[in-house]
Amino acid sequence: MDRLKIAIIFGGCSEEHPISVKSAHEVAKNLDMEKYEPFYIGITKNGDWKLCNFPDSNWENGSCRPVMLSPDRSVHGLLVMEQGQYKPIRLDMVFPVLHGKLGEDGAMQGLLELSGIPYVGCDVQSSALCMDKSLANMVARNAGIATPNFWTVTGSENIDANQFTYPVFVKPARSGSSFGVSKVCGKEELLSAVETAKQFDWKVLIEEAIVGSEVGCAILGNGMDLIVGEVDQISLSHGFFRIHQEDKPESGSENSAVIVPADISAEARLRVQETAKAVYRALGCSGLSRVDMFLTEDGKVILNEVNTLPGMTSYSRYPRMMAAAGLPLTEVIDRIVKLTLKGGRL
Repeated sequence: MDRLKIAIIFGGCSEEHPISVKSAHEVAKNLDMEKYEPFYIGITKNGDWKLCNFPDSNWENGSCRPVMLSPDRSVHGLLVMEQGQYKPIRLDMVFPVLHGKLGEDGAMQGLLELSGIPYVGCDVQSSALCMDKSLANMVARNAGIATPNFWTVTGSENIDANQFTYPVFVKPARSGSSFGVSKVCGKEELLSAVETAKQFDWKVLIEEAIVGSEVGCAILGNGMDLIVGEVDQISLSHGFFRIHQEDKPESGSENSAVIVPADISAEARLRVQETAKAVYRALGCSGLSRVDMFLTEDGKVILNEVNTLPGMTSYSRYPRMMAAAGLPLTEVIDRIVKLTLKGGRL
């Protein structure tokens, strides 16, 4: 039987470029090579597209060739530069292992829609919606899901620091992996935190601090047919979860540990999973996502954010939650591929 031709796209121009490379490396390691013929497409930080041998930390220094994804549906795949001219390679599907801007925000999904190639993950609308935390909160609230109270700041808008009850969290509205996030304990710190967040997005979110445990749920599937992983829980000694900014995240975090399964009651576990599924459906997610929430002492589950292309690194939460539920990454990939090919989106 012919192997499926799958393009694994990774890297990208966002601050999450290094995390994407690590995620793609882990996906590549867990591909069943008897089923799939992979084409590894690395996007440099400057936006150059290159067909490389393998997604590792040294991928740009190997024997790479210029490549592009054609938006022309008659090509249905890649155009690879060979001997001064572009050679077409028809693809069966694309797995965009990208995080953050221009990868997880609907931009890449829009290009793939134009190309007519099936792709893993959420569509244009839900990718863009989930990327913007303020919009995701508004839609979730409208669906009856609890969210933190929040305020948005755009451009040079004036801020009255006296209107907030501290502490608050200040974060870019459309960024991930805790880049640009600050915990603000007093009004004198607010403006500096907003300026820090603006380095990553012109739209900034000021969010009330929720007292409770940070929990997460990995989801795979479409519509009513969803698989949920084990619930995890982040144990913090101080600050907030920022493992992707650690020097050696593979060795652990300076201020946090992820507990899988979460140290919560069976009743709370079910409530977290049901809330995660409700969020997933309300925001129109498909394929896979990781839903991050807060669990308060009185048992209330409150949305934090949704990652539509969650990290797949060796220390990432999504594959660990799925593995704890009995689905190793190789099987997760197989299921995602099957979902994508029968999704009927294009």
